[in-house]
Amino acid sequence: MRRAALRRNLTAHAFFLPFLIVFALAVIAPLAYAINLSLYQDKMIGGTTFTGFDNYTKAFKDNLFHVGLGRVALFFVVQVPLMLLLALAAALAIDSGRLRAPGLFRVGLFIPYAVPGVVAALMWGYLYGDRFGLVGEIEDLLHVDLPDFLSQGWMLASIGNIVTWSYVGYNMLILYAALRAIPDELYEAAEMDGAGRIRQAWSIKLPALRPALLLTTIFSVIGTFQLFNEPSVLQALSPAVITTNYTPNMYAFSLAFDGRQFNYSAAIAVVLGLVTVLVAYAVQLVTARRERML
Repeated sequence: MRRAALRRNLTAHAFFLPFLIVFALAVIAPLAYAINLSLYQDKMIGGTTFTGFDNYTKAFKDNLFHVGLGRVALFFVVQVPLMLLLALAAALAIDSGRLRAPGLFRVGLFIPYAVPGVVAALMWGYLYGDRFGLVGEIEDLLHVDLPDFLSQGWMLASIGNIVTWSYVGYNMLILYAALRAIPDELYEAAEMDGAGRIRQAWSIKLPALRPALLLTTIFSVIGTFQLFNEPSVLQALSPAVITTNYTPNMYAFSLAFDGRQFNYSAAIAVVLGLVTVLVAYAVQLVTARRERML
């Protein structure tokens, strides 16, 4: 019996080993390398020397990094709730059974997610253009002055529109899958108690969606603090608005590949990763406390 149990354990570990190897090579090793790189500085005299946490101290005092971090935090507070509300409304509408051709509606919402982020940013960037895009065409046709969506005051909202357009369908599918997993017996019991559609959605569907909403929120936290593709593409259309430190990821990229400050860039990346983990943990903690209160 002991040999059989040992054989089963070895078999289970053998199936798990390929994933563990890929995870170690693709996640743990680069992370360890970045942390090790952040502990050194390349100086003109003495070459690469160990400086401990000097790069992290510099990052905490770096105003350019703070501005970019504050910008993505504002982006998260405004854009993510709006995107998830749209995804929730779409999932509830499809699950209600009152839509005509719900499959077509579902595919139509998901198609933008299949468009690469760079292509989506390019497409919307040209649509925003007041001289060559849709905005300019509408201005010429109606003889009106529309806002400059690539200006300082509108740029963050324009990026938020691109991200929302791209990821509403993705989040909708996650929420819709959670809705389809609700047992039919709950709806039957609710109908016997006289609960209408709105009451069923409030008392059955929304509580069942809490784990899926938490998952989509955590994904959104990660995506927000990693914001890079959209502002990088739009930078070519509005270089005076989107600077090299517009987001923390852009700042780290600029430090590494333009400024050749690889050690400091690694420190910025590590700090950004820690901030992302802390925000995601805070979201999970708040959600858990609300569930206990309910």
